[in-house]
Amino acid sequence: MGIPAVGRYGVYGVYDYFSHANRAREVERLGYGAIWIGGSPPADLGWIENALSQTERIVVGAAVVNIWESPAAVVARSFHRLEGQFPGRLMLGLGAGNPEHNARYQTPRQALESYLDELEAAGVPLVRLFLAARRERMLRLSATRTAGAHQYLCTPEQTSQARGILGSASMLVAEQKVVLTEELAVAHALGRDRLAFYLELSNYVSSFRELGFPNLEIGSPAPDELVEALVYHGTAAQLAAQLSTHLTAGANHVAIQVTPVDRNPIPVLAELAQSLDL
Repeated sequence: MGIPAVGRYGVYGVYDYFSHANRAREVERLGYGAIWIGGSPPADLGWIENALSQTERIVVGAAVVNIWESPAAVVARSFHRLEGQFPGRLMLGLGAGNPEHNARYQTPRQALESYLDELEAAGVPLVRLFLAARRERMLRLSATRTAGAHQYLCTPEQTSQARGILGSASMLVAEQKVVLTEELAVAHALGRDRLAFYLELSNYVSSFRELGFPNLEIGSPAPDELVEALVYHGTAAQLAAQLSTHLTAGANHVAIQVTPVDRNPIPVLAELAQSLDL
């Protein structure tokens, strides 16, 4: 039982994103290789089951299960249930979340290692797991204990750094936000609105400071330069060229998140599919 084939490009959305009738099926029909369901899917993996049941071939992954909110024993039972119904199509991402949202937050590496031990003891294959990882220690844990790493809100430069730490054998998924517009002001407004949530979280703000924004404060609006680094915009062809930079930098797969998230993403994904040559 190895790592499922996910192709070069997939689609990212929070768990109610794919609850709309046939949305997951449309993503599969367009040729994308995976659906990644974020927003800390609950331990019963019901939202993931919903996307799997709509489709026939596409891989569906959790990106990511919050280890403080979802007991490992329940997640293991959910994995085996879904693996029995949809063999070979499930990937589980695990993460420690953010201290602002988790009262039980402690040393994330130690907690994740214990969580992985529980899943492994329950018979969940570690090659079907990956970790949300941004920093070296977590990336190294990803490489030694799981199939690899999922990076959220990262630049191609960060993708390249992650690949250097992971080595060549590990899977690396890079999430990337896109806005299908050539209007710079519109792209900046939508991107800034999308980033506002993450600028309230210390882990992300620290990462953005290291990215080249040392004066960024928690709760401050995203400067245009940060928006442009993290939220791509342009025509479908321009977006396809930008998305490919993550692959060149070392990612195996790019998870595309269409912005704004409260609109039907299928028309944008359809345009992108043609330029991505899926």
